[in-house]
Amino acid sequence: MTHKRYSYQPRAGHGLPHDPLNAIVGPRPIGWISSISASGHRNLAPYSFFNCFNYHPPIIGFASSGWKDSVQNISETKEFVWNLATRSLAEAMNESSASVPADQDEFAIAGLTPLPASQVKPSLVAESPVNFECKLTQLIQLQGAQGQPIDSWLVLGEAVAIHIDETLLENGIYQTAKAEPILRAGGPSAYYSITEAQRFDLVRPDARRA
Repeated sequence: MTHKRYSYQPRAGHGLPHDPLNAIVGPRPIGWISSISASGHRNLAPYSFFNCFNYHPPIIGFASSGWKDSVQNISETKEFVWNLATRSLAEAMNESSASVPADQDEFAIAGLTPLPASQVKPSLVAESPVNFECKLTQLIQLQGAQGQPIDSWLVLGEAVAIHIDETLLENGIYQTAKAEPILRAGGPSAYYSITEAQRFDLVRPDARRA
């Protein structure tokens, strides 16, 4: 059965009550990024455009709509930390998204504990079960199809130290669902979590032939 498709050209508007883009490309992992300014002010903020882009070396990245404090800090210090946002930390993560002056510490605002990192200056979120210490590799201003610059910035960094709560390792295997990560969906307030009951496995075709 062929269903009728709703089609639109984004530059002309979507014509819907809410832009569906974020809901379609989702749910997405959260880039909960801690940074520090050149003058020593801590910053912590979540970004919903985030992912991992390379194995060796491990490269992760997030995009910021606008030149925000995180981007400014990372451009100055060339370092940041990604912290896993989990269900138990969802409210604190949300509190850290508040727009406050650059000299305000979101760790304090969200009631979180800054933990010194081993390889970089920005602090880890102590309550988070996974943290990636990262060195900036690229800071890229995005552009449209016609080459025009967009006020959006892609920050890529190499994870030079990774910390994992040992309770999430079973026989050396990281248990994704046990960490209870939260994922961003569409709309102004939608998030999702995952459970082991939702898991299914697929074996790649080349592995089946081996």
